Amino acid sequence: MPAGTLYIVATPIGNLEDMTFRAVRVLGEVDLIAAEDTRHTRKLLTHFGISRPLVSYFDHNQQIKGQQIIAALAEGKNVALVSDAGTPCISDPGYQLVRDAAAAGVNVVPLPGGCAAIAALSASGLPTDEFTFVGFLPNRQGKRRERLSSLAAEPRLLVFYEAPHRLAATLSDMADLFGDRNAVVARELTKIYEEIARDRLPELARRFTETPARGEVVILVAAGEPQPEHAPPDMEDMLRTALAAGCTVKEAVQRVTALSGASRSAVYAVALVLKEKG
Repeated sequence: MPAGTLYIVATPIGNLEDMTFRAVRVLGEVDLIAAEDTRHTRKLLTHFGISRPLVSYFDHNQQIKGQQIIAALAEGKNVALVSDAGTPCISDPGYQLVRDAAAAGVNVVPLPGGCAAIAALSASGLPTDEFTFVGFLPNRQGKRRERLSSLAAEPRLLVFYEAPHRLAATLSDMADLFGDRNAVVARELTKIYEEIARDRLPELARRFTETPARGEVVILVAAGEPQPEHAPPDMEDMLRTALAAGCTVKEAVQRVTALSGASRSAVYAVALVLKEKG
């Protein structure tokens, strides 16, 4: 018996009118739908008059459920993978299932559709010929700042996902480490309260600190200027001296930035390396 087909089905990120005809047809024809949240997906299916068997597939059960889904595909059943919103496998569970299905000789067919990152890019007004998709940053500020610092010299447009309750803090960290760059905050895309805010990073940080945001968010930050791979020896020496004198990393970075004329993000990146080395 030939194996079934695994369909990767994109669903709307907010506006149900963005559902494609093909997605509706395939979801109505498959033998099984693997959903991140079956309750959420059942509402979508009900809206389009679709009634098919559902199985949950998310981060914490993907190993067990993944084996069951692969077994169903091996039996010749067709399966559709959907996430709560947008395109599966993009900052959502799924790539392991696709990998295992492909390894088992299963045909994997993508059905394109909604994706918050692509929607935000298309409406950003920033150069989009090259971009780096980062996705979600670490929740803790220290790890978040460390990750942002590593991206400060990235020569391509940066694309992030963020939760609304962390937006102000993340934008403040970006303004601090990236400097005065052009950026876009796109939230509630395709929904009633859709907003696309275009401004400099410090202004966006101030705006969303004063007025907290709601809804899932995409942040786009213009590319930075390339930095040398290794900091000049005098910068490292100044940082070592400041840290040895008892300065915190923040105080040392402020002092060396002022004295060296280097960008704050470059100095901060070197300071983190020196601190880890002890």
